[in-house]
Amino acid sequence: MAFLHNYVVWAKIVNHRVGGWLPLDHRVLEAWLSKKIAQVEQRGGHKKAYLHPVIQEFQDFIENTPDIHLGFQQMFFQVPNKPPYNKDPTGKPQVRDYKVMLSLFDLILSETPCFENNDLVGFPINAILDWPMGTPAGFSMFTNSRVNAQFKKMFDVWATFLSSPASCYVLTTKDDGWFGPSASKAMPDFVQTFVCNPEMPYYGFTSWDDFFTRRFNSGVRPVEFPNNNEIINSACESTVYCIAHNISATDSFLLKGKPYSLPSMMNNDSLVLQFIGGTIYQAFLSATKYHRWHSPVNGVVSKIVTVPGTYYAESPAMGFADPEGPDASAPNRSQSFITNIATRTMIFIEADGPIGLMCFLAVGMAEVSTCEATVVEGASVKKGDELGMFHFGGSTHCLIFRKETKITFAIRGSPPMY
Repeated sequence: MAFLHNYVVWAKIVNHRVGGWLPLDHRVLEAWLSKKIAQVEQRGGHKKAYLHPVIQEFQDFIENTPDIHLGFQQMFFQVPNKPPYNKDPTGKPQVRDYKVMLSLFDLILSETPCFENNDLVGFPINAILDWPMGTPAGFSMFTNSRVNAQFKKMFDVWATFLSSPASCYVLTTKDDGWFGPSASKAMPDFVQTFVCNPEMPYYGFTSWDDFFTRRFNSGVRPVEFPNNNEIINSACESTVYCIAHNISATDSFLLKGKPYSLPSMMNNDSLVLQFIGGTIYQAFLSATKYHRWHSPVNGVVSKIVTVPGTYYAESPAMGFADPEGPDASAPNRSQSFITNIATRTMIFIEADGPIGLMCFLAVGMAEVSTCEATVVEGASVKKGDELGMFHFGGSTHCLIFRKETKITFAIRGSPPMY
């Protein structure tokens, strides 16, 4: 019998805004988007003479590929022309065509997320695509491998900027800085919790990425029951999204209408058959929290696989066809769905004792979404040892167990979201 222990005290889960990546109040998001559109207009709008080469390539790709051109036109056309989807708080239209979209992307590539207006728009590109993601054409485009290849090129450019000293300009104590009053409220006791030096410029961080992937101070993340191989520890500082049992062999099963497909999740890996009938535990990481992964068991890393995938696809059931309306911070309500198709990394561990083979699955959500394993195949790991990290981008993860591993979950705080 195995038990899963989590160390997080869960906050109340808000269905449309889990994780804090986008503001709870959609009006804040609309105001942010209106501000960005105004900045684009000041730079010449979509008629600006110069776009970053990677954005110009994206535009050329759209305009020179008939089916993609049609899809990017339709995704904006299919957003209802009625409130709250048609105008921002100033009465101006929201993003309504791909040229404005690309101009906004061009602006974002030289920016680092900050606490604007006492809130965080941690998914700036996600915010731009919020409503088109819920349309049929949006689903078609955001699941297209050629489109995702263009996003990947764009994100590689942005990741280079976010890994450079130039991205540190938001690591200040100003109102919109990451050590300012609003951010400090969201991340209390930062100096006591994370490795940093407030006496140094930017608290000792060398880039935004260095800040985002920050480490805990010694003793902050204690390992409980380190030698008990019947107990599974938490791999991430995260909030439970769902728990599912009796995983199907080939057919996807539905958890409140949200599909899992084990072969798709594992990219039809040769080990997938060993997990048929087993259990999936899924939890998501919040914007202001810790983004490194740790081994939940003692054992040996037997295999590591990284799977390229989507960035902005959400479940069709969560779009405008949903009676509740589209997911206002997609793809939060599609987390189980995107485990099948998003960029992800699998780390298989042959655990000591009765647990046996298990899989840690890291899933990137939106923006850069880089999943980096820092262990290697054949490495022996102890509970709490680092496995890897998420770089900038939303993130969810799964622990997947075989049918033979009978799990009793000891979850502290709120019950699973679904």
